[in-house]
Amino acid sequence: MKVNLKWRMAAIVLVVALCVFFVMPSLVDDLPTFWKKNARKISLGLDLRGGAHLLLQVKAEEAVKNSVVQTAGDLKEMLLKEKIRFARIEPKERILEVVLLKAEQEGDLLNIVSRQYPGFRKLSSVPEDGRLKITFELSEEEARRIREHAVRQAVETIRNRLDPEGVKEHDIVAQGEERILVQLPGVEDVEHAKEMIKKVALLEFKIVDREHSLEEALRGNVPPDSELLYTSKVDPRTGRRMRGDPILVKKQTLLTGDMLDQARVEFEYNMPRVAISFDSKGSKIFDQIAEANVGKELAIILDNTVYSHPVIKQRHYGGRAVIEGNFTPEEARDLVVILKAGSLPAPVEVEEERTVGPSLGRDSIQAGIVAGLVGALAVVIFMVIYYGTAGFIADLALILNVLIILAAMAALRATLTLPGIAGIILGVGMAVDANVLIFERIREELRGGKPFRQAVDAGFSRAFSAIFDSNLTTLIAAALLFQFGTGPLRGFAVTLCIGLVANLFTAVWVTRTIMDYLISQRRVVGVGISLARG
Repeated sequence: MKVNLKWRMAAIVLVVALCVFFVMPSLVDDLPTFWKKNARKISLGLDLRGGAHLLLQVKAEEAVKNSVVQTAGDLKEMLLKEKIRFARIEPKERILEVVLLKAEQEGDLLNIVSRQYPGFRKLSSVPEDGRLKITFELSEEEARRIREHAVRQAVETIRNRLDPEGVKEHDIVAQGEERILVQLPGVEDVEHAKEMIKKVALLEFKIVDREHSLEEALRGNVPPDSELLYTSKVDPRTGRRMRGDPILVKKQTLLTGDMLDQARVEFEYNMPRVAISFDSKGSKIFDQIAEANVGKELAIILDNTVYSHPVIKQRHYGGRAVIEGNFTPEEARDLVVILKAGSLPAPVEVEEERTVGPSLGRDSIQAGIVAGLVGALAVVIFMVIYYGTAGFIADLALILNVLIILAAMAALRATLTLPGIAGIILGVGMAVDANVLIFERIREELRGGKPFRQAVDAGFSRAFSAIFDSNLTTLIAAALLFQFGTGPLRGFAVTLCIGLVANLFTAVWVTRTIMDYLISQRRVVGVGISLARG
């Protein structure tokens, strides 16, 4: 018995030590480096800390259109490889038109489409000037899958852009079918955050067209296989980036940022630039481009803006390139973050924007703390008055319950919100209820004439099933709130779930261990008298 009691007490001491380790950074700033590195402060939510609330609309239908365009490009390469002759392949919204030069090759085309692109179905097959025009349409099921994937990818991309190190308490979740909720506690520069979010960040490499006249293109006579873009420059008076000089580039995209491996800021003559490198497949393609275009200019384009167009001077670059654009250090770092996070699968728009000031956050914190302290103090006093020494033991378990909740919040990097404080208070109430059940059971056993030790054993044993069932059912409800709820509901559910699990440990294990210790030391008079009362 004594050995078992020692192990239980050692486990409680270990839990208390771990809780103190994780909670201390939130209470004390001057801590050793090791401590700060391995235990972070409790993250405060938007309603407690202030910050920005953004509701984004994902133009997911654009991702569907882009998928059709990409399929058209892939299909061209495949038909050329299979020696199927065609006049044109033209994407239109969800429609893909293929004009074959030889009608007898229709079967070969249909086999390729059904095998490689099962999301497309044939709509029609019509002769056209001695050729055969076959029309395909993207199915609604495939379009829905693309839209869902676009929203999921947008959530991850935005999260990686706003929190590349994964240490901030930003809350970025999908809401509905095509919306994303972004909550940024502590963020003051909302416009910068919006710029980081909205950039599509499509990185492309194209050859500069020096074969045709730029002046003619500016007059509207743009060659069919070229397009007119503009460079980027910084206004020396305002420091803002603006549209620069026009430049004519080939339409064909030779390489995109999808194969990007690394991006980092470098300095040359104290001027920042962005060095990029590609993965093995991208490096091979990049060197093929260089080998085929020595002496030509390669335009590096981000979101239809030409940042630089260096001359290709050698055949092999090892899959490395440099983006120069008179960047400030902040712009270069932002560009690196965006390139590493990847491009958005579809444009996003800010549909709703709200800012919570820090003063409102402070008021919420004060109100929450006052409510929590008043509620906890009332419970502590009630337990001591009604149960005496046993109530004091329950209060110790109650304090440990709150400590475990706060430590778990810090360790799991969960965000504490105002509804979360409400969840802690409700958890305190559940913990008190568990102790009341135990003590009332012990009282019943004492009234039946059992000795104190046997009454305690029977009381804990008989109350456990009721405590476990009530906590389990509440835990299931809280888990469902967390799974299907958003915003405040999730904050409430997080603290409630942690509190319920902690309650099973403190109300059953800790309280029982303390009472067993007092019994083993024969200090049961005060406890027994207080429980036998009434």
